[in-house]
Formats: sequence, structure tokens, C-alpha cells
Amino acid sequence: MTRTFAIIAAIAVAVLLGATYWYSFGRGGDERFADCRATSVAGGAIGGPFTLVNSAGETVTDRDVITKPTLLYFGYTFCPDVCPMDNARNAGTLDILIEQGHDVQGVFISIDPERDTPEVVGDWAGYMHERMIGLTGSPEQVAAASRAYKTYYKKQDGEDEEFYLVDHSTFTYLVLPEAGFVEFFKRDDTEEDIATRAACFISRL
Repeated sequence: MTRTFAIIAAIAVAVLLGATYWYSFGRGGDERFADCRATSVAGGAIGGPFTLVNSAGETVTDRDVITKPTLLYFGYTFCPDVCPMDNARNAGTLDILIEQGHDVQGVFISIDPERDTPEVVGDWAGYMHERMIGLTGSPEQVAAASRAYKTYYKKQDGEDEEFYLVDHSTFTYLVLPEAGFVEFFKRDDTEEDIATRAACFISRL
């Protein structure tokens, strides 16, 4: 009887240790990055697989694109002010990180696939920074990527089918190969702030 209880206890401890490991690491709570985090996310994990189209018209997945530390942003090329400003800041952040010796990139995902063709979004992203990748896709593909990162966008109502605006969230996400999403940045974060926080994560890879 004592031997049976000992076996049961050993199994229980193994299960507990396994659950603790899964909770800490399998759910994205990698302890390597604990000291780097300045934000917390409620309502479940952010990030995940996506399938989109690059500037060459090729279908790509997140595994094809996120091959190095990435600053990822959802917006659209017809955006009159917010998107250019945010991505100019992100481009400045990339320059700072590159100067520090980090191999990084930017990704711009359009939430306006009606107007943002692969060529258009690719040219726009390339204009912002030579290491920024532009992605678009079908409405369904874009919606799936948006859901994965819990972003918001909605085409404004109106009769003008050419010059309409799109309301959207404005977070920038830091995504790392293998680790996935680790941090997000707000509009009022400066390029220096983002670079400092991003470098903390990157240095722990």
C-alpha cells in the first residue's frame, strides 16, 4: 500500500512540474524576457500563424516572414497621417537597432486589401525602410491575421469608394522567431524607447 501511494505521489509531482513548465514557457511566458516586459495583455495570447501575400505576389506564412526580430504593424497605405508617422518612427527604431548590431526588420500588414495590391504595399513599405516588408492578401487572409494579433479595423461608411478612410488600432508588435509575440508598443512611445525595450528582448535570444 505504501509503495502504491509513493508511485501515485511521484506521478502527481511529475504532472505538477510538467504543468508548471507548460504554463511558464509553452504559453509564451518565457522567463528569459521577464525583466524586459513593460506591458501586460488581458484576454488571451497575441500573435499566431498567418498566410498573406508579399510584394512579389507570392503567398507566404508567418514562418516565411518572421525570420528575425520584427516590428510588426497593421495599417494601410492611403492612411493620411497615423500610419506614415508610426512607421517612420518604426523605421527610425530599426536604424537604432541596426546601428547597435542587431539584425532586425519591419513588417507592414495592410488592412485595406481592396486598394493595397502587393505592388502598392511593397513600394510603400520599401519607401519607409529598406528592411520593411509589405504584406497584403485577400479580405479573409487579412481578417485572420488581424484576429491573431487582436487588432481592430473598420472601413468608414460613405459613398466615396475610392478615397474612403479606415479606422484601425495603432499598436506596434515585437515578434521574435520561435518565441513569437513578446511585447507591444503604443503611439506615444518614441523610437529610442522602443529600441531600448526591443534590444532587451533581442539580447536574450
